[in-house]
Amino acid sequence: MIRKITLSLGRHVSSMARGATQVRRFLHGGYVRIHPSVQEALVEGRPVVALESTIITHGMAYPLNLSMAREVEEIVRINGAVPATVGILRGQIHVGLTDEELEFLASSKNAVKVSRRDFPFVLSQGLSGGTTVSGTMIMAHKAGIPVFVTGGIGGVHRDGENTLDVSADLTELGRTPVAVVSAGVKSILDIGRTLEYLETQGVCVAAFGESREFPAFFSRQSGFQAPYHVRDEEETAKLIDSALGLGLSSGVLIAVPCPQERAAEGQAIEKAIQQALSQARSKGITGKEVTPFLLQKLTKLTDGKSLDSNLALIQNNARVGSCIAVALSKLQKARRKGSQPRRKDMTAPQPVVIGGINVDFIAKAQNSEILGGGQTNAGRVRRTFGGVGRNLADCLSRLGQAPLLLSAVGKDEHLESVLHYCHHMVSQFKENLCQAPLVCIDGNVPLSTIQYVCQLAREHQLAELPSRLEDVVQAAVALACPLLAHLHCVVVTLGAHGVLLCGKSLGGSISLYPGTHKQAAAARLCAAHYPAIPISREEIVNVSGAGDSLMAGILAGVLAKHDTGTCVRMGLLAASLSLRSYEPISPEISTSSVSQEQVKSRSWPEAKVWKMD
Repeated sequence: MIRKITLSLGRHVSSMARGATQVRRFLHGGYVRIHPSVQEALVEGRPVVALESTIITHGMAYPLNLSMAREVEEIVRINGAVPATVGILRGQIHVGLTDEELEFLASSKNAVKVSRRDFPFVLSQGLSGGTTVSGTMIMAHKAGIPVFVTGGIGGVHRDGENTLDVSADLTELGRTPVAVVSAGVKSILDIGRTLEYLETQGVCVAAFGESREFPAFFSRQSGFQAPYHVRDEEETAKLIDSALGLGLSSGVLIAVPCPQERAAEGQAIEKAIQQALSQARSKGITGKEVTPFLLQKLTKLTDGKSLDSNLALIQNNARVGSCIAVALSKLQKARRKGSQPRRKDMTAPQPVVIGGINVDFIAKAQNSEILGGGQTNAGRVRRTFGGVGRNLADCLSRLGQAPLLLSAVGKDEHLESVLHYCHHMVSQFKENLCQAPLVCIDGNVPLSTIQYVCQLAREHQLAELPSRLEDVVQAAVALACPLLAHLHCVVVTLGAHGVLLCGKSLGGSISLYPGTHKQAAAARLCAAHYPAIPISREEIVNVSGAGDSLMAGILAGVLAKHDTGTCVRMGLLAASLSLRSYEPISPEISTSSVSQEQVKSRSWPEAKVWKMD
């Protein structure tokens, strides 16, 4: 039986930083803040729905706008997605707003209407504002959110052939690959010319539901047919998925008619529109001020019927858009699952990991220098999932080993999210332990648990490997000698200096597996030093899971029966990926990124070996 403990000499520092991809670096830049619930959903691949904020700042009066915004977000949640309302507060873009931030925008009297052209000025001046369809599409795409719900998009204004007043929403749909769910085009616009312009921009337009009739915002009928027709959220998800899969730079417009029971009378709305347009012209109102003015006048001219329809269609769009986002997420997950290499037969013995699952809240100051004297420091707080046991099992599962994770979990508000995040890991018991090819125990679990597992290991001749012993940070080499009287080998992590492997050796090669030198009288205690993969300080964004990734990479090599050098270097590869990742265990760790082939493809310095006895 083997007992293996990893001793850590490197600093164990919890830190918040940017992710490894360009999108994550953008999200954590100085101009952008992403809400923790949205970030978590994006990382986990759960459906997220983007929502605009000009409807809050310019579409309705306070406090109706606030109650509407809250209700729309709740509709998104009820239907299985995470709402991400996009807005700008004091020069910073927010993807996802707190309730306090929603109220700030709803009650603001100086909020700016922000489209693509407005971002540079608004951010540079530290202003606050609501993002239009165009502005929200940009941020949704950069955040990796494929579905965006709004009321109605802008279009070609009436008399647009003379004024050239064409909404930036249309050109944005032509160059930003996001699916926009709306009640068609606002009926105050020229719908026919808007559809022609969308065709020119290469935008796929489809009516949603029973009819192919293109809706006119307040009204279900516009007199125009949509180019395409999708019956339900599954058909819509397939349409969006194919557009995203082709890598087209253009978006998709899904036109959802207002609910029949609350749709406004088409002729009455048209009459009111003509009156409102006449008043706008007489007052000299042009540009982006036209739509808010017309909507306000329509509410008054229709005795509130247009506002009632407006609320109804927004709520309906949120419901339909959320269902589409959920269907799209399921479709994408099923395709990814089908494209992944098949894992080992789940009926075969699994390696077992016994250890803790933590929910880590990581806080990091925005500035490198912390202000003293009781001053408030700007910063960010993020939630991640950690724990030695969870990290090891996570990393091993990404390396194709399908481990069984045994852990105690508390019955609190975080339990559900922990179980959801760990969905790719397994959990069952004694029979699994007895058949496991390898058992790895977190040194922090109760002594009684370790003794029980050790007894099972002795009875069934298992190779049992605790992952590491926390708080042993000094004199690791000196401590390794007495430990090796009882353990087969000890792995000592040295932070930036690499890994020290201490154990029994013949001919300078230290064995990671017990059978090799078990009967060899000539075996001697040696230590082998493997240098770390060089990583600059700027590249390191999170160190909370690097040691666990190192251990999982080594164990994956052991289970694959690779030689000692390959096993250790697989661990170093896994650790280097996690150091560059926002998550404790890098999502980029896989059987292709951490493998014997990857080890052989790199140039490695020789391991230095010296005797310990």
